[in-house]
Parts: sequence; structure tokens; C-alpha cells
Amino acid sequence: MPEEILAVDSVGKTFGGRQVLKAASFWAKEGRITTLLGRNGCGKTTMLRIAVGEVRPETGVIRYLGKAYTRPRLAVLARRGLYYLSERPRLPVTWCVETQLQLINKRFGGSSFGDVVETLALGDHLGKRFHQLSGGESRRAALAGALIREPTCLLADEPFAGMAPKDQLIIGQALRKLAATGTAIVTAGHDVSPLLAVTDEVIWCVAGTTHGLGAPEKARTHRQFVREYLGWHS
Repeated sequence: MPEEILAVDSVGKTFGGRQVLKAASFWAKEGRITTLLGRNGCGKTTMLRIAVGEVRPETGVIRYLGKAYTRPRLAVLARRGLYYLSERPRLPVTWCVETQLQLINKRFGGSSFGDVVETLALGDHLGKRFHQLSGGESRRAALAGALIREPTCLLADEPFAGMAPKDQLIIGQALRKLAATGTAIVTAGHDVSPLLAVTDEVIWCVAGTTHGLGAPEKARTHRQFVREYLGWHS
């Protein structure tokens, strides 16, 4: 069985009197991709932000690499190999793509720079600044910064949002390649087809809680999930 790297266990969170999460859980396992699916407002992003300490839950606990945290902080978890790729990553305007990635590689990486650039098809964009990139190119560059760090666990919010099919394919292949090295990955989003194409396990987020549905082919046989979520996206 793959080792459990991260577990967000029974977290609850209320915003403005509205209980978004009641007892929601998710997990990340070594070498596997876990995907959170659910409608807008169901708490997927909130769970990811709780996992990295950007949002404080009212209940629940986070366990990472065998240690329990009731108040996790991203700076602490990042030093232990956790990387959070938000839906809108903050990209620098000062440097071109190559300079930024080389700086990351110098600080965190090893010999993976060239391989990451090739994997994410960034060779023709290294001399550009981030504001000169398309949405898909920008997302690929942001993911490159994560891959160079060779994280133990990667949380990627909406990795395929607004992407052209070409960009979705490149990003999906990069995520599978990263998982093959042993990295535990969690994705979340609404782009059902590309998410299910790369994931190993589906967690359905609904009514403030979560349901582990297993592999994508098994999730597609879950009648309530198909009726209330997949049918809504068809």
C-alpha cells in the first residue's frame, strides 16, 4: 500500500455564518494523484488552504509526514517538502521565465531544470516575461517552478482551468511524471475530463463533507455521484 503523506482529517469551517465544511477529509499518498471534485462553493479550495495553513479550521487536524498539526503553517510545511500551487499563482514581473526558474533551481533543485523545461514544453518561452505568456503557458511555467523543487507532496488547485487542450495534455503528463517519482499529489477543480484522465483516486466533496469513491472507473459507477455531479457537467 502507498504511504500516506498528508491527511486532512474531519475539518470544519464556517464563513460569515455559513458552514462550508462540516467534517471533510482528504489524503495524499506516495506516488498517487488524488482529486477533489465537487460543485462551486463546496469547499475544495478551502480544504487545500486549510492543509497549508492559509485558513484555520474550527475543527479537525492535519497530519503531514507522520506529524499532527492543529495550526499548520506553510513556511514550516514547505521546508518539509509540501508545495501549494494555487489557482492563480503569484508570478514575478521582474524576470523572464528562464531567470526565475534558474533561481528556483539554484536554491531548491538539482539537475532537473532541463528535464522540467522539456516536460512542460517551455523551451520557446524562456526569454519571455510572465505577462507575455498565454494562460496555459503561464500555468505551465508556474508548475515548472513546483516540479524543479521536487516536492514530497504537491497540492494543485484548478490545474486545468481555462486551458486549451494542448496545455491540459502537457500539464496532465507532467503531473503523472511527477507522481511516478513518488510525489503525493492532490488536485482539485471542475475540469472533469482532464482531471479524471490523470487521477488515481476520486474524493467527492458535497454537503460540507467528503466521500472517497476510489479509482475513476469506480467513481463512474457511483449512482449518486453520477446523478448529482457528473450529470450536472455532461
